[in-house]
Amino acid sequence: MDKKEIKLILSGLTCANCANKIETKVNNLDGVKEANLNFTTSTLIIEGDGSKEKNEIIINAKEIINKLEPEVKVYDKDEVKMEIKSINTCKDGSCSLKNQDCKESHNQRSNHGHTLHEHHSHSHEETHGHSHDHSHSEPITLKDNLRLIIGAIIFVVAILLNRDSKLTIGLFVLSYLLIGGNVLLTAIKNIGRGEVFDENFLMSVATLGAFFIGEYPEGVAVMLFYEIGELFQSYAVNKSRKSITSLMNIRADYANVIRNEVEEKVNPENIAIDELIVVKPGERVPLDGIIIEGKSFVDTSALTGESVPREITKGEEILAGFINTNGVLKIKVTKSFKESTVSRILELVENASNKKAPTEKFITKFARYYTPVVVFSAIALAVIPPLVLKDSSFNEWLSRALIFLVVSCPCALVVSIPLGLFAGIGGASRKGILVKGGNYLEALKDINTVVFDKTGTLTKGVFKVTEVNNINIDKEELLRIAAISESLSNHPIAQSIIMEYGKTIDSKVLSNYEEISGHGVKTLLEGSEILIGNYKMMEKYNIKYNKVNSIGTIVHVAINNEYKGNIVISDEIKEESKEAIKALKEIGVSETVMLTGDNKTVAEKVASLVNIDKVYSELLPGDKVKKVEEIIKNNKSKGKVIFVGDGINDAPVLARADIGVAMGGIGSDAAIEAADVVLMKDNPEALVSAIKVARKTNKILWQNIIFALGIKIVVMILGAIGIANMWEAVFADVGVTIIAVINSTRCLK
Repeated sequence: MDKKEIKLILSGLTCANCANKIETKVNNLDGVKEANLNFTTSTLIIEGDGSKEKNEIIINAKEIINKLEPEVKVYDKDEVKMEIKSINTCKDGSCSLKNQDCKESHNQRSNHGHTLHEHHSHSHEETHGHSHDHSHSEPITLKDNLRLIIGAIIFVVAILLNRDSKLTIGLFVLSYLLIGGNVLLTAIKNIGRGEVFDENFLMSVATLGAFFIGEYPEGVAVMLFYEIGELFQSYAVNKSRKSITSLMNIRADYANVIRNEVEEKVNPENIAIDELIVVKPGERVPLDGIIIEGKSFVDTSALTGESVPREITKGEEILAGFINTNGVLKIKVTKSFKESTVSRILELVENASNKKAPTEKFITKFARYYTPVVVFSAIALAVIPPLVLKDSSFNEWLSRALIFLVVSCPCALVVSIPLGLFAGIGGASRKGILVKGGNYLEALKDINTVVFDKTGTLTKGVFKVTEVNNINIDKEELLRIAAISESLSNHPIAQSIIMEYGKTIDSKVLSNYEEISGHGVKTLLEGSEILIGNYKMMEKYNIKYNKVNSIGTIVHVAINNEYKGNIVISDEIKEESKEAIKALKEIGVSETVMLTGDNKTVAEKVASLVNIDKVYSELLPGDKVKKVEEIIKNNKSKGKVIFVGDGINDAPVLARADIGVAMGGIGSDAAIEAADVVLMKDNPEALVSAIKVARKTNKILWQNIIFALGIKIVVMILGAIGIANMWEAVFADVGVTIIAVINSTRCLK
């Protein structure tokens, strides 16, 4: 088998604790290198080690899932995609079968318990890893919970009757079976599979224990409260999932393609490179491309987080996910749907949960030991005090022990922590910040040193004429002579002079043109000899020149061996750079460093203007890696060192830093591949936002951990000393979970 990832979608997975068990058991399968179950998107991602065939791993994984969660339906994501594509092909009119044959064929091929038409209605969510649980957007209905309602009515009637009569006891038993029958049945099945310490078993033992000691109303009431709590918990989890995954609703459902001079609406996946598409006002751009006709403002907020629409016109690149606001645009497609920016972003965010944060790993491990410890503590509480203490009642201590059992499920933690991390990643993406994993999101909170590349990161990376210093010649005339003399050169410096001049140039007026490598240009213009280049050029022809301390590249000009002045070309500093450095200091970053291949004078001037602490200049790409390694080695604090670059030329440094951050990397394959975090805005202030999102997410996660464990421990102590009852115990289980889940969704904002 190749080592390609397998993606299975688990429809109807609502138990986070069960999700952890599935992940653990799949990780232990032969042929599996690593398995990660993303509870938020109900997606199990399996990476094979190459020793087993894909189908064999899928069969074994399905066996584990069916054993642990029989109600969960499992789909191979690739098969779902193929079937959706097949339907779309028919919709495009390119299917060779007749309509009726086509429909029957598709329905026969659907072996998931749904028709393909049902799949297609959910294709948007499924294609991008959203949960298949069809109840996500469905309200809590009377029909689905009829048994619970009837059981609750019988329970109320039983309470109103004489408690000691056989009829009343019979009504309590009947209401208990109606309300908790599924819980009991699931517990029995799970015991048969060797899965003892789950919530169903614990609730069954606790409520049956209440019946055993004659507390019939309490036993039924606890099961009723538990079931209602589970209902609200499931609703809260599904609502949270929907809120998070709706952030990723950035792909277009269709594209208007021009074929045989006719415009037709097709699925973006069925469009080839170089085909022409039309995007009308209000439509989302379906694929990356180049505008060949039209002009418009586009809303880029879904990708970059920028709220202000951007003007875009003929010849410019446009990316999938943008929304066209006014004009009609004709676009030549440059990338297939799979390679488009929007697809890569969706894939990146979806896979972010594969890289688990230390907090999530801790909770998973903690949950594995927490439940058995509490269960055995409950057994000890039920057995030891009646044997040791005088006049102690076994029933009383059993009642207290049952409270321990109800509190022992760690659902509040195993649901809210992964949900919070995914919400944090989703919330960051809304701001134009792509974080490749929960581990990087958590690491971002502990930054103490930020290392910046200069060109394209703190500066715009666009060379521009910033000064024209003329001597015994008009400024405009000096610029005209320089622009014409450089008109045959493709060097960025020459092009920036030509751009600054901004008028039509006829290079035919030049004669005896000679480009002197590493020096400049020598040519004849209108009968005069022109020398234009760096200081080496002036020294070569023994021309006295003025030294300039300005930032940037100095281009000297001499006419007939007489010095006429110089033109300063520099890379402009971004307006936000100084504010970004200031904001980093305000949130606790202790040191900022700048690395550049530029000369020392320019580097130090840029560093002083933006208030960078340290600067290292005249570095080659390899030198930058060594310098970052040196900074990491000398970092005495526990904080992380991050490198921020433009993501194109900085791949080795991005990979070496504790966290590599690519800035302005939207649409750049190199940025998305090399970096751990991608700031899609070309703005260094976005780094501050990324750190703030990480810190807020971490704060909310620890709020949930402290709140959940705190309530559970308090209720266990109160239960052990006879103050807390079963009602408090159920609140400490499902009530705390609901509150923790709702709190986790704050990470989205």
